[in-house]
Order: sequence, then structure tokens, then C-alpha cells
Amino acid sequence: MAQFRVQGSKVLAVDLAGDAVKAKNGAMVAYDGEMTFKKMTGGGEGLRGMVTRRLTGEQMAVMQVKGQGTCYFADRASEINLVRLQGEKLFVEATNLLCTEEALHTGTTFTGLRGASQGNGLFTTTVEGHGQAAITSDGPAVVLRVTPQYPLQVDPGAYIAHTGKLKQHFESGVNFRTFLGEGSGEAFQIRFEGEGLVYVQPSERNTAGGDV
Repeated sequence: MAQFRVQGSKVLAVDLAGDAVKAKNGAMVAYDGEMTFKKMTGGGEGLRGMVTRRLTGEQMAVMQVKGQGTCYFADRASEINLVRLQGEKLFVEATNLLCTEEALHTGTTFTGLRGASQGNGLFTTTVEGHGQAAITSDGPAVVLRVTPQYPLQVDPGAYIAHTGKLKQHFESGVNFRTFLGEGSGEAFQIRFEGEGLVYVQPSERNTAGGDV
């Protein structure tokens, strides 16, 4: 089984012993030992993945890395966060997914208006099964717990990923930029309800959702 280690906070080291991982194309920065690299197609495996890519225009570029030794991955000096899955599903923005164990199944799912607000289309990437995944964030990620008693409001530009039994609602509202006069129109938020974890970054993407 591949072993994931974070070196510093911005480099992922993966120890391989004849097994393989799936990583963002171009994210390999160094390796030792014997490795092979094979380009794959994002959007999920099999016929369903092919249909999903056709419908969504999903252009996530993925490579398979297999061999003996250690491979190092990084993405624009982003912070790296490890997520261990025990059969549950991880929902993550495609641009924030760095690497997964080969046994984990990747696909896409419909997210509705939240995706549209970010300019990333109407779909987000899913990772499911037993194993580790590495996701990136612009600055150290914060993991926030959602409970039935305490729903969570998140700026779409700060959202990275979530796990658990959560429902998403896309809502109009205001944020601090609106109060400070930095927004030019109505702001939007994602409301999470249920039981689970939400990963957010201390930086916002340029999104249409915060400035419509």
C-alpha cells in the first residue's frame, strides 16, 4: 500500500513498493527509484466516466504513477492536507485534488448552482473508498465540523472539500466584502446542513458568485 507523507507543508512524499497512485498531471517534482508514468483521463473511470466527461466538459488531467521508491508531488507551493477515507465519499474541487491511492474510485457529481457560481461548471469531483487522498489549499486549510444544531455558511471561493452526510444549499446573502464596499453586487454563500466536515482555505478564488 502506498504511504503518504507531507514534507514541510507543501510537498507530498509517496512511498511506493510496486503499487500505484493517481495524481494531478504535472504535479511530480522529483522521484527516486524506478517509476513509470501513464496519462489518464479525469472525470471518473469506465463508461460512466466517459459519458460524464462528454456532458460536463471535465478536463481534469490525471496521471498514474507506479513503481518502487518515493515520488514527490507539489502544486504551485499550495499547502497539502491528507484525508483518510474509511468507505465514505469525499467531495472536492477538481483543482484541489492532488493525489489519491489507486484503490480509491474517482468520479463526478452534480452540485447545481454552487458550481456555476465558481465558474467551475455544475459538477465537482468525488473520491470514494478506503485509502488516502491529498488535497491542496491556498494557505493552511481549516476543517470545520457541521452538526444538525450548527449548520455552516461558506463563501464559494473559500470552499475546498467536504465529507459526511451533508446537504448543500446555494443562497444569496451578504459577506464582509459587501459591508466594506468591496463588492459590486449581491453575494452568494453555500449553506451546509447535516453531519460532516467542511474544508475551507484562508483565500478566495475569483468567482462570479461573490460579485454578481
